[in-house]
Amino acid sequence: MARQHEDQFRRQLSGHELGQSRENKCMSRNSVIVGILEDDAEQAQLYQAWLEGAGFQVRWFPDTKDFRRKLGAESIDILLLDWVLGEGSGLEVLEWIRQSAHSKLPVIFLTARISEQDVVSGLQAGADDYIPKPAKQAELVARTNAVLRRSGLAVQDNTWIKELEPYEINLDRRQISIKGERIELTDREFDLACYLFRRHGRIVSRESLLENVWNLSADVNTRTVDTHVSRLRKKLGMGGENGWVLSAVYQHGYRLEQIK
Repeated sequence: MARQHEDQFRRQLSGHELGQSRENKCMSRNSVIVGILEDDAEQAQLYQAWLEGAGFQVRWFPDTKDFRRKLGAESIDILLLDWVLGEGSGLEVLEWIRQSAHSKLPVIFLTARISEQDVVSGLQAGADDYIPKPAKQAELVARTNAVLRRSGLAVQDNTWIKELEPYEINLDRRQISIKGERIELTDREFDLACYLFRRHGRIVSRESLLENVWNLSADVNTRTVDTHVSRLRKKLGMGGENGWVLSAVYQHGYRLEQIK
């Protein structure tokens, strides 16, 4: 069985290189980023190929130290997490996530630990779903999309705009209105607003904004991001007066939150 699973990996890799993103018409500045914490490079490579083929961007973390060090800068939207890792366990990583500034990050266990007790332990620790290995391509993509839908981040799903009162977002016309009054925004400000709205309640790093909204390297001076965020906060009234607050999170980035 193990040999069959291993052969399946090799047949489906087709020369795909870890860390390289293929061109895909589904990808855009606001496309979803899937993180994979998996110490088996061959398995991670296969999952990356599947997910990128479905229109996702992918970030691979080979170990827990790499994941914890890069999480703030990468600003992933969902995590596929193996239970058995070289150092520590996936369960410990999940418990750390739920107690950190990234506590709302959707997490799916992707593991060979499939006993009933393991599944229960993972879900009780805060996992959003549990996929047994060997994973199947269609199921992995479908379950990833299902968790993203519950989080309001499904690829090519625009239903999220209905939950943003008093803001009205017209994606076709690239316009945002507040209680019927159109707000004058530049194209960059509109892209920035959409990126933040789709990830409301979550921390978004400056590096992620540069990469996904500006399409620039994270090495560029982040003063540009700070200036645009400040301007957007003022234009859209995100200081609490409209029920939303866009605030800086020290050493992490920004978070847009809806308040009561």
